[in-house]
Amino acid sequence: MGLADDYRSMARIRRFEERLMTLKDEGEVPGSIHLCNGQEAIPVGAARVLRDGDYVSATYRGHGWALARGVDMAALFAEIMGRDSALCGGRAASPYLSDVSRRFVGENSIVGAGVPVATGAALTARHQGTGDVSVASIGDGAMNQGNVHEALNLAAVLDLPLILVVENNVYSEMSRIDDMVRVKQLAERAAGYGIPGTVVDGNDPDAVAAAMATAVERARAGAGPSIVEAMTERLVGHYSGDAQHYRPAGEIADARTREPLVRIRNAADAALTATLDAIDAEVAAEVEAAVAAARATAVPDPATVKEHLYA
Repeated sequence: MGLADDYRSMARIRRFEERLMTLKDEGEVPGSIHLCNGQEAIPVGAARVLRDGDYVSATYRGHGWALARGVDMAALFAEIMGRDSALCGGRAASPYLSDVSRRFVGENSIVGAGVPVATGAALTARHQGTGDVSVASIGDGAMNQGNVHEALNLAAVLDLPLILVVENNVYSEMSRIDDMVRVKQLAERAAGYGIPGTVVDGNDPDAVAAAMATAVERARAGAGPSIVEAMTERLVGHYSGDAQHYRPAGEIADARTREPLVRIRNAADAALTATLDAIDAEVAAEVEAAVAAARATAVPDPATVKEHLYA
């Protein structure tokens, strides 16, 4: 993919989430939302090397992964706005949504809980012999969760086609990761499972795609799981009401000078800049159309509140 294609994919995620915040401020989105502003290059780069049959599990900061996997934008807005969406009927909202038709097996608000889910999907792919892989996206703090270690150990022992993507924005909620672990890079922990671990620039979709291509090829060949640690920076708070008082003065402004969209803008000549401006206008129109479609979606019927509680 070229710079313009990457920019469009990342701009769709950025504008979607920025619009989501205005809807939240206007009272159209219930509950908290967790945005991935600044981290868009990771799902966009990873999506390049995945097939339609591959599984993806994300954290509650998973809107970017959903969009990168092709989940319908209007349906995403509708779900997060609590409407009777085609995804989860407004029951999942922001932190739990899924779209089985896109093999986006969902988000999870329990830190690290998507890794056992993704491991189960990897086991399914193994038994079905499809050659599909399972990707689990987690934050840096999840690497300290027991269920993550248990799932990774099982995946390693069984050589399951699992790729763990650690989106390391260096803050586990409000705590710096280097205050909580002794290793310099979380990918070093891969050695404890006897699997490869690599660290990439998470603000560069090309770097992410290259690392993911290696991990995906290994998984499809039956050689087992890998860890890809993508270094990035959050441009927003941990959640929609986070004042980020714990971040040093100037840190966010500095991060904005090298975030993925700005990086492409800074490298663009006049012709590419014009193309990017046109893309921004097209994406803005797409987002507004999706919001309008979401607003036109009915609210769930209260009489259905007990449906889907049990399989």
